[in-house]
Amino acid sequence: MESYNNTLYMNPNIEYEKFTQEIYQELVNADVLKTTDVQHNVKLKGRSGQEHQIDVYWEYEIAGTKQKVAIECKNYNKTVGIAKVRDFYGVLHDLNNVAGIMVTKVGYQKGAKEYASEYGISLKELRTPNPGEAIIGEVEMNFDISVRRCLFLVDENDSETEKFSVSRYKQFLSWMSLDKDSSWINATHIPLELIDRNIINSNGTTITTLEKIEKELPKDSDSDIVFKYEDAYVNTRWGKIKINEIKYEYEYKNEKKIIAIDAQDFVKAILKDALNGEIRFIAENVSKKDCFNRR
Repeated sequence: MESYNNTLYMNPNIEYEKFTQEIYQELVNADVLKTTDVQHNVKLKGRSGQEHQIDVYWEYEIAGTKQKVAIECKNYNKTVGIAKVRDFYGVLHDLNNVAGIMVTKVGYQKGAKEYASEYGISLKELRTPNPGEAIIGEVEMNFDISVRRCLFLVDENDSETEKFSVSRYKQFLSWMSLDKDSSWINATHIPLELIDRNIINSNGTTITTLEKIEKELPKDSDSDIVFKYEDAYVNTRWGKIKINEIKYEYEYKNEKKIIAIDAQDFVKAILKDALNGEIRFIAENVSKKDCFNRR
């Protein structure tokens, strides 16, 4: 047990004791009808006449019977061993009729758990939540997605297309693709970056537009649709490119997304029972409804 260091700098062990006092004060306020003061750094005299320093202590009444609780705080970054639990039991035995709780941040060794279970000492892990530790549930969402792509079969033999390297462009598309399972290298039809949506002939006259073509497309189609042309060009960022076909390709996907419900932003502390595994989330400004359990 640590003595209180009354300096401007709070000892980390004292800070953990005060944190424990604050959490248990809120829990007691939520669970006990009569106002109860949870105290820090209390001196109690045992049957032996020895005075014991108690990190956190409170008393309350149930059916006219006084109940006393003492908490031993261990601000450790490693698991607590049996020796610390055994020492705490000696203090509790000397005080007589005082329930004992030991709290720490990491956990307890096997021997410490067995000893505490045998002699009725409650072992708790108390700390602020780590990232991802305050997940209180998950929501699974399924999406049916229909994707329609407008692709072009480029006439690589046309003189207007010579300055546009189809093979290098396919490599670029494959490299940029988010779907790593697909590749554009062997594709016959590819997407193009158009300046406008007009389909023109070799004289520059508009013969149709993509808007007109798409109005003719059947609704809810589950197969690809191809429009063939003998004298057709599109204006792209690389210049005028001759196309032999326009293909509308349909792809249907079912995507599942799992969204975690993370309560970390409004959870002040996590209190875990080291013996039965029950986890209690302590919310800010705790009340009975603000404490919820998870096993």
